[in-house]
Amino acid sequence: MFRTALRNVLAHKARLLMTVLAVMLGVAFVSGTLVFTSTLSDAFRNSSQKSFENVDVTLHAPSGDASSDAAGTSPQLDRPLLDTVAKVPGAATTIGLVDGYTAIADKHDKLIGSGFSTRGSNYFPGKDGKDSRYPLRDGTAPTRADQFALDARTADRAGYRVGDTVRISVDGPVREQKLTGIFTTDDAKVAAGGTLALFDTKSAQKLFHQPGFSEIQVTAASGTSQTALRQAIGKALPPGSAESMTGKQLADGQAKMVEQQMEGMKTGLLVFAGISLFVGLFLIANTFTMLVAQRTRELALLRAVGASRRQVTRSVLIEAFVVGAIAGVTGLLAGIGIGAGLRALMSTTAEAVPDGPLVVSPTAVLTALGVGIVITVLAAWLPGRRAAKIPPVAAMNSVHAVPTTKSLVVRNTLGALFAGAGTAAVLVATGMKDGKAVMAVGAVLLVIGVFILTPLLSRPLIALASPVLRLFGTAGTLARQNAVRNPRRTAATASALMVGLTLITGMTVIAGSVQKGIDKLASESLKADYVVSMDSHLPLSPEVAKTLKDTDGVVASSPMREDAARTDRGTEQLTGVDGRSFGTLTQLPFTDGSLGSLRGNQVVVDQDTAEYNGWRTGSSVPVTFLDGKKTTLTVAGVYQGNDMFRGIILDNATLAPHQKSATDTQVLVKMDGGATDAHKDALAKALGNSPAITVADKQDISAGIAKMFNLMLNMLYGLLAMAVIVAVLGVVNTLAMSVFERSQEIGMLRAIGLDRRGIKRMVRLESLVISLFGGVLGVSLGVFFGWAAGELLAKVLPSYELVLPWGRLALFLTLAAAVGVLAALWPAHRAARMNMLAAIKAE
Repeated sequence: MFRTALRNVLAHKARLLMTVLAVMLGVAFVSGTLVFTSTLSDAFRNSSQKSFENVDVTLHAPSGDASSDAAGTSPQLDRPLLDTVAKVPGAATTIGLVDGYTAIADKHDKLIGSGFSTRGSNYFPGKDGKDSRYPLRDGTAPTRADQFALDARTADRAGYRVGDTVRISVDGPVREQKLTGIFTTDDAKVAAGGTLALFDTKSAQKLFHQPGFSEIQVTAASGTSQTALRQAIGKALPPGSAESMTGKQLADGQAKMVEQQMEGMKTGLLVFAGISLFVGLFLIANTFTMLVAQRTRELALLRAVGASRRQVTRSVLIEAFVVGAIAGVTGLLAGIGIGAGLRALMSTTAEAVPDGPLVVSPTAVLTALGVGIVITVLAAWLPGRRAAKIPPVAAMNSVHAVPTTKSLVVRNTLGALFAGAGTAAVLVATGMKDGKAVMAVGAVLLVIGVFILTPLLSRPLIALASPVLRLFGTAGTLARQNAVRNPRRTAATASALMVGLTLITGMTVIAGSVQKGIDKLASESLKADYVVSMDSHLPLSPEVAKTLKDTDGVVASSPMREDAARTDRGTEQLTGVDGRSFGTLTQLPFTDGSLGSLRGNQVVVDQDTAEYNGWRTGSSVPVTFLDGKKTTLTVAGVYQGNDMFRGIILDNATLAPHQKSATDTQVLVKMDGGATDAHKDALAKALGNSPAITVADKQDISAGIAKMFNLMLNMLYGLLAMAVIVAVLGVVNTLAMSVFERSQEIGMLRAIGLDRRGIKRMVRLESLVISLFGGVLGVSLGVFFGWAAGELLAKVLPSYELVLPWGRLALFLTLAAAVGVLAALWPAHRAARMNMLAAIKAE
């Protein structure tokens, strides 16, 4: 039986090629993901460990220290403590670190890098006047407040040289610094495309509002272990003055953090690989079903000469094992190539990664082979089992494979139960406060139910296309009949395309609707023309709000600050605003009371917070600020919260006395004459064209969100394209094997007058109908899931509004049609080229 199975594989090489390709694509996706993420993890891990090679012990201020101020500034380690550590026996060198956000402008005043990757720190020279962490490539270290040094990668990227004047910003206002030195570094964030600026220690402490050090790094003297040094430091310092870690612990922690960061990317990519493999299941099952059907007499003969049912099933599974092994090996090789290509692609972008070798782990190899074999054998098991059940005499007389009425009733009943339960679960989840888990289960049940019911649905839905198909004459009529001749095969082929389009459509509906909701939120909640904030979303200097208030053309402005206060039922978020102008800059919908004039202890509260605490207009709210001072606030109104405004809103004049360091999150600005390009340029100019600050109008806010969603969607489309490609292979495979099965029939059609063009048209129309059937099911399910998910999102985003992107939906159906046309090219050509006499003689 083993030899028979191998011979069958060799005898059906062409028919199994599509199956091998489908499995290979899925395996390549899986192995490529594992190779890529392992390579990135290894590169970042090695880079971070290299950064701590000369660090044996680090000291941090105690977490939760009472010295933390209301703005959330980290507690500091002071100079006396640093000097104490330096005198500990076994301590060779001691370095005090100061760091914070630092934006570097290029020569066109644009920000280099983005977000938290743009950092600043201090140059801490030792006894030799050098900082061993940052070897200077050019120039000298900074020694004055108007000087700084820059990492070599950033300097080369921006074209800066020693002696240049560079525009930088730490918390909004622009500073012009002289570049005195360019240094090299193994810092992982710099290697990943970030920037690093260095200042002298006193200047860095002033810039980053850190009177002391955020961290102290200690190098052990020769012969002193990290553990011994840590214990010695602990004994020398006052209890509770600092928390310590060894360099190894720190490096291990960094490595673990890198692994966790990579885990999210790996999981996301593997989900899409799983979708491709799931779609491939339909193709494999279809292929082996047709292969088994074509070899029914052969299998019956084996049964007649003594083969058992188990042996027949085993022979089919051996074929699947061979096919899966071949697909696994080729998929692994392709995956290694994909991993190397992605690694090279990232290295050429601005978001570069540290150098490192390509990592092909044993896990990637075993997973690739295991997935290829398991998926193929699993998909082939049911056709093999079905073939073994056919009685030998019935099979040899071709009396087989006709579904009984009982089997159809059982299948349709089961499908209806799954679909009904899934639909009910999804609908129930839409009314729940947190129904994500219930909705996910319902979605899975509904998709399974629709898949089971697809043979039943194929006849009425394909019948709808009859009027159009009749326009193509005999070829169109035959195409419709062929499409519904074997409903199970048609269903399996269409379902592969349905899965991919369901996901694509659902994500498109959700993204478009959220975008609409954000636009609505910006237009309905804001009367301000501009929102000024840091590019990094870090706090702004209060100087920015003062500058904007005095700028020509500004008729109203309000800085917004965040803080917290403790109430009887917990800690609540505070948002400080300019009480006099806030009403002219916003239009919050109030459910109780009104905004009025925020003065003194008058506050407004969002509806969720009010309901949780049992507050209403006129309620007195005792609060304790983070500085320990107590007061009683009075609720003047209750508004509907959103992503921009939430929590307790009060006047900055009331909040400021309780803040040790006042910083703003953003500034709302209204101009005389509204938002114009001239006004936007005027605000940017007033702020010195700071690279750290973003001046955004409502269109900018909307465009930024749209850009984010479009980028996300394009990535998802690219990842889901793999599933669509596998679905195309499924259609090609089904048509090719269907043409082979109908060789005699096609020969007869040719003999009675249907020309080659008619044969091609018949096959193409059949493929088009099957693909559109899958497309309609996929788009319909996608719209339903998009609507259902939107009902959950509406609870978080009240301005959410369902948007059906008709243009894209039509594009998806056009894509399904294109899949059908392209997939039919080779099968149609093959059918038309058949020799009619040879075809008529074919069995």
